[in-house]
This record gives sequence, structure tokens and C-alpha cells, in this order.
Amino acid sequence: MINIALPDGNLKTFENAVTGLDLAESISADFARNCVAMELDEELVDLTTSITADAKVRLITQKDPEALHVLRHSAAHVMAQAILRLYKDAKLTIGPAIEDGFYYDIDMGPVSEEDFAKIEAEIKKIIKARLPIYRKELSKAEALEFYKDEPYKQEMISELEDGNISFYEQGEFTDLCRGPHVPHTGYVKAIKLIKVSGAYWRADPTKAQLQRIYGTAFFSKKELNAHLKFLEEAKKRNHRKIGQAMDLFSFHEEAPGMPFFHPKGMVVWNSLLDYWRAEHRAAGYVETKTPIMLNRQLWEKSGHWENYRENMYTSSIDENDYAIKPMNCPGGMLIYGRKPHSYRDLPLRAAEVGLVHRHELSGVLQGLFRVRAFHQDDAHLYMMPEQIEDEILGVLRLSERMYSTFGLGFHLELSTRPDKSIGTDEQWEHATKGLESGLKTYGHDYTLNEGDGAFYGAKIDLHIKDALGRTWQCGTIQLDMALPERFDLFYIGKDNEKHRPITLHRTVFGSIERFFGILIEHFAGKFPLWLAPVQVILLAINDELVPYAEEIQQKFSGAGLRVEVDSRTESLNKKIRDAQLQQIPLILTIGAKERDAGTLAVRTLDGTVKYGLAHDEFLKRVLSHIEMRQLSLDLFADD
Repeated sequence: MINIALPDGNLKTFENAVTGLDLAESISADFARNCVAMELDEELVDLTTSITADAKVRLITQKDPEALHVLRHSAAHVMAQAILRLYKDAKLTIGPAIEDGFYYDIDMGPVSEEDFAKIEAEIKKIIKARLPIYRKELSKAEALEFYKDEPYKQEMISELEDGNISFYEQGEFTDLCRGPHVPHTGYVKAIKLIKVSGAYWRADPTKAQLQRIYGTAFFSKKELNAHLKFLEEAKKRNHRKIGQAMDLFSFHEEAPGMPFFHPKGMVVWNSLLDYWRAEHRAAGYVETKTPIMLNRQLWEKSGHWENYRENMYTSSIDENDYAIKPMNCPGGMLIYGRKPHSYRDLPLRAAEVGLVHRHELSGVLQGLFRVRAFHQDDAHLYMMPEQIEDEILGVLRLSERMYSTFGLGFHLELSTRPDKSIGTDEQWEHATKGLESGLKTYGHDYTLNEGDGAFYGAKIDLHIKDALGRTWQCGTIQLDMALPERFDLFYIGKDNEKHRPITLHRTVFGSIERFFGILIEHFAGKFPLWLAPVQVILLAINDELVPYAEEIQQKFSGAGLRVEVDSRTESLNKKIRDAQLQQIPLILTIGAKERDAGTLAVRTLDGTVKYGLAHDEFLKRVLSHIEMRQLSLDLFADD
């Protein structure tokens, strides 16, 4: 007899071994049709796996979070099978499921999106055939023989430990894979190829360049169409396209991966930093600045030379090795260590907007989201052990306050010790418990991410959510006991003895460049009034009124507004349209009627129009709106 315990507490008993599909059908036929895989004693496996002994089983339905991953992994195989049918010389490498879909890296001739129609037509044939998907295992020697004409698969297999290796087979197609997969290809109903790009084998530019074909899959056409609509909206919000249209920033071959910010971009940049500084002053922070380049001995002391060397830019000066800083932490340690500190000085909150450089492969660079040079809004908080919880709470509340100013929600993730780390077991346990305590007191839900901490400390990551529901990891809180020891930092306690401070590393914006890019897409370029590069534009309806418009510009600029005059000899409608394309929040039209009455006709980006507004009343409303850093442009909501 085989006893199977289900999550709801029910117990199913069978005389002989059964598959997950048999188990599902024993509940109901409708239920079975919605199952895609199962969790057998906490291991995710194929629905066709035999259950041969007493076990705990959770059947994975289309509504479960794991289901899409299984489906998309299977969809990658379906796409690869279609490509091999159409491109006989293609060589497969890897094809994983990813957050929003899947991709497969393939050694083949160039393909473009124009080729997708024929590939998708072949995919539909495979889906319609409902080919059963079988798992089989071979020894390492058998696997190498099976793939004797597949160099990439041979390379992957040769790196595996001796023992049985799993494969999945559907029709004439076989692929090296751990699984699990859906029972047959008919499950892959709603699939769409998205894009193609180049990718080096093993991310190594010295190796072959492959075709990386991306796609996505859902359980229904409705879900797929909703996702495609989302992608179209995301495309419209692309920060590189908007940044170019609004003249905010650019990239140049002379400095790949290093953004150039234009005057209008710097307006947004400085507005962000002004706000950052105001919030940090109010929260009891002081601001510091450390050099961009420091010698090898410092990086060896901090552990970065050993643990982060491949990401660092280095140079040699006077026969000594130097590194451009990839992070601000060691310089912060030096500042703290320059003089003695008392327990009365703690907590000490020192913030730095520091320019850092990290070596990124050219293939992963992505606008402002992934760059080689960026500014990190770091802070290092030095404290006594009994202050840990309060300081973590302070950072969490500061982050919440700042994110809400931009209309950004967030969720929390606790990451624990990675395989590659410095510090003792005791230090890591103390740090992790300190972060857990702060999170519990904060009272918000969080998820656990085992083994993803920084090499010197456990951390809390803050993942913000934008207007499209996408999440971005920005803020981080890292509790560190290793660097204070390496740099021999101390404070004099109440007992007049030396004690080691606890250090909290944290960011709010994270990379300011990346945060800038996120905001561009979050607002679709329609920045709130306080952030907008140009807040007001004056449109004179004829050349005669341009001098009057310029007088108003001087008055409003003197009051602190960012104001331009469009004096071109274009039609008023064209000027209005161009101002809207530049996402200027307030468009003021100036005619003889407005000049004679001393009033304004105000048009906002959301289409609201207000006539007959006096200059001083306009200034009062606008300046109050800016001072409050309001998100919506509801200047006339009370009228």
C-alpha cells in the first residue's frame, strides 16, 4: 500500500505505484486537466513521475506560481525543436525559463524577427501534435556518445559529475535537461517569439557568438495578449527613447557604458539629489566624499581584491597597483577610523553619493539600467549592538518615505550568507538575526533569499514596483561586522574600553543612473512638476507678444520656476503639440486678451485648461505644488 499525503490534510491510498497524473485524476478529471507538475517530498518533478512509496505530494496547477516556469521551460524545448526542423545545421546550447518567458542560445546563421512567422508556424505543428514529453536517463559515457556531434552539449556533459544524466524527449527531439516539463507539447497553447539578440557562449567574448531567441508562453491566449499589450506599453516607455526625445542623456563610443547627462537631464538629477539631501539631513545624516581611486593594499584589506577583482578597473601609478572604486565602503571606513569615537557619538550616519565603476560585459549593458560608471547613494551607519534594530527601522522608514514621494511601492527580501564570504559564523549569525529582528518590528511581509547576501554581510533588499507593476531592486541594507574588524574600527564604551562598532551599509536609490531610468519609464517621461526639466513654457500667439512673454519668463524664473519661451514663427497648435511631446507640465498661451487683463491661459499635460488666472495666483498655486512635491498635476482641483 502507498499512502500519499496531500496539502489539505487528506490521505490518498493506492495498492500500486501511481503517477502524479493518476493521483490528479483520482481527485477529478477537471482538476487533472489543470495540473502541470507536482512537488514530491518537496522536490518539483514531472507529473508523469511514479510515486513508489509513502510520500507528501502537492499537485501543481496552472494557478500555482511554479506552473509558468514549467510551461516556459517546455516552450523553450518546443521552439528549439521547431528551429532544428527548419535550420538543419543549428547547434543547441542552453534554453532556460526566465522571469517573463524563456530563451534559447543557438549556434546558427543570423535570424531576425522577420523569420519568427515561419518558426511560429512550425511551433504550432508541434503543439497540435501533442507529442508526449518523456524523461530518460543515460550514463555520462552514453550521454557523450549520444551527443558526439554536438560540441556545446559535449562540453556541458563533460563538466558534470559521473552518474546518470537526465534528458527529455518529444518526437524526434531530445535535449539535455533537468526538467521538469509538462506532460505533452499540447500544453504549450499560447506562445509568442519576442526578440533575437547576440550572446557569447558562456558570456565569453573570445568564444562563439550565438543567436539568443526570446519568447514567452502562457496557459491562455487572454494572458498572452495581456502580456503583449504590457510589452507594447513598456516599449513606449523605453527610457532610452524618451531620454533622447527629451534631450536628457546620451551614450558615446568614446566611453561605452558611461552615460553623458545633458542640461535638462542635470535638472532632474539635481532635483533628485536636492530631495535626497533634504531627507537625509532631516534623518540625522552627515555627507562625506571619498576618492575615486585607491591603492591595492586598501582593496586587499577590505577583501575586494580577492572577492571582487574581476569587476574592478585597475591601474599602475609609480609602480604601485591602484583600483578605481567599485563601491564606496572602504573609503568610508578610513574616514571613521581617522579619529577616536565615543559611544556618545553613535549612531554615526555618514552618507556619500559616490561615483563608482564596475566592469560589465558589453553584451549586458542596457541604457541607464546597466552601466559601467554610476553614482551610488551609499551610507555607512556605525552603531553599538543595542542600536541595530532602531537603525534598521530608521532606514526602512526613510526608504518608504522617499519611495512614496515618487508613487513607488516596494517589497522586502532578506538575503543570507553566500558561499563566497568573509567573516566568522558567529558574525554572520548575529548580523542575520539583527536584520530579522528589524524586519519583524517593521511589520511588513518579507521573503527569504538563501545564499544571496553580499560577501561581507547579510542584507535586506528593497524591490520597488513601478507604474507597470515591474519590480526593481534598488535599496539595500547590509549588516556588516567583518569590515570594522578588518579596518580595526572601534569606539570607547561606557566602561572606558575599546569596542568594535557594527556597520550598516545601505542605499535608497541604489544606482542613481538606474533610478533615473526607472523614473523615466515609471512616469513615461511625464515627470511630476517638481522634477520636470522645464516646468512652464510660454507660447505667444504672435511675434508682437513675444517681448511680453519674456517679461513673464523673467518674473517666473525669479520666483524659482524653470521657464522657457517658444518664440518660433510656428502656429500655436504646433507649439502646443511640440510642448506636449517634450512633456512640459504647464503650457501658458499669451494673447492680447491675457496681456490686457494681466491673466494667463493655462493648459496642463492631462488636458485641463484654465482661463483668466492671475499671475500671482498662478505662482502661488504652482510654487506650493512644487514645495509639497506633489505627484498629480491637480492645480485646479478645488475650482
